Amino acid sequence: MANSYRKKNKKNLNIKKYNNDLYSYEDNSSKLNKEKNINTTIIDREKLDIRDIKKALEKTYINSNSSNKKKRKKRKLRRWVYYLFLIFFSFIFIFSFFKLYKWYDDNKKIQKLEKTTNQTKLKEVKTNIKNKEELVNPPENKKNDYWYYIDMPFYEVDFDDLLKKNNDTVAFIHMKSTNINYPVVQAKDNSYYLNHAFDKSKNNAGWVFMDYRNNINNLSDNTIIYGHGRINNTIFGSLKNALTKSWQNNKDNYVIWLSTPKENMIYQIFSIYTIESESYYITTNFDSKDDKLKWINTMKKRNIAPIDTIVDANDNVITLSTCKNNMGERIVVHAKLIKKQIR
Repeated sequence: MANSYRKKNKKNLNIKKYNNDLYSYEDNSSKLNKEKNINTTIIDREKLDIRDIKKALEKTYINSNSSNKKKRKKRKLRRWVYYLFLIFFSFIFIFSFFKLYKWYDDNKKIQKLEKTTNQTKLKEVKTNIKNKEELVNPPENKKNDYWYYIDMPFYEVDFDDLLKKNNDTVAFIHMKSTNINYPVVQAKDNSYYLNHAFDKSKNNAGWVFMDYRNNINNLSDNTIIYGHGRINNTIFGSLKNALTKSWQNNKDNYVIWLSTPKENMIYQIFSIYTIESESYYITTNFDSKDDKLKWINTMKKRNIAPIDTIVDANDNVITLSTCKNNMGERIVVHAKLIKKQIR
């Protein structure tokens, strides 16, 4: 009976153990499934995260690549802009250097020609009223400055040598307290001697020349002489001296000497001024004496110098004109003929 009880009890224990093992297996299986589900979820999330990261990296790469392309394009554009600026400024530098060299070379040639022409020295000629000297339109008032200037001597030059060097030579001009001491030439137009020197060589300094409309042997109402206003005071560059107070305060400066192959002449200055480029002041002849008087009064009103020269419609006028700057402004000097002498 005891054996029967032990067997029965052992059987119950085995069944209990089985049940416990079964529950334990189920519990472990459940745990494993849960862990598996958790791991699957983590893996899925990791896969999703990897995809997102990949997409983000791809997007970043694309954006970075696009940004790099833009940066490369900008750098390339900057390089081209830099090269263009370099080419432009190099061109400006070369052009400026060429212009400077040309200016220097032109001046050197002009100065050489000046030495040649200045060898034809001015010769002082004494006045002789009774014989060859002629007073031009003298005023009645003996205190007028006119009578002061006619006491000055004439100057003349040897035109034979000048005409051999240039057959366009028509006169020789001299003006005190300036560098104006040049043979005057005349061409068929007013363009040729703007860029040709006395020896007819090409030169941007040009030369001193008379208006083609004038006739030195038959004076117009207004005889015009031009010349470039060179910075180094060559040609008519020193005419700007007439604008200064120191020059204007010297009474002896208000005279211009003009010598031709036939006559020696003295002119008395009556107006000095600057003006924008115009054609009125370089009118050579007038239809009537009233028109000429109106012109004379206009020129006198422009005067900036402390002078009050009497001028009327019977006077022959000479006009010196030069450029003051590159803006088109002109320096102008007008003078009237007061004395002439046949050579």
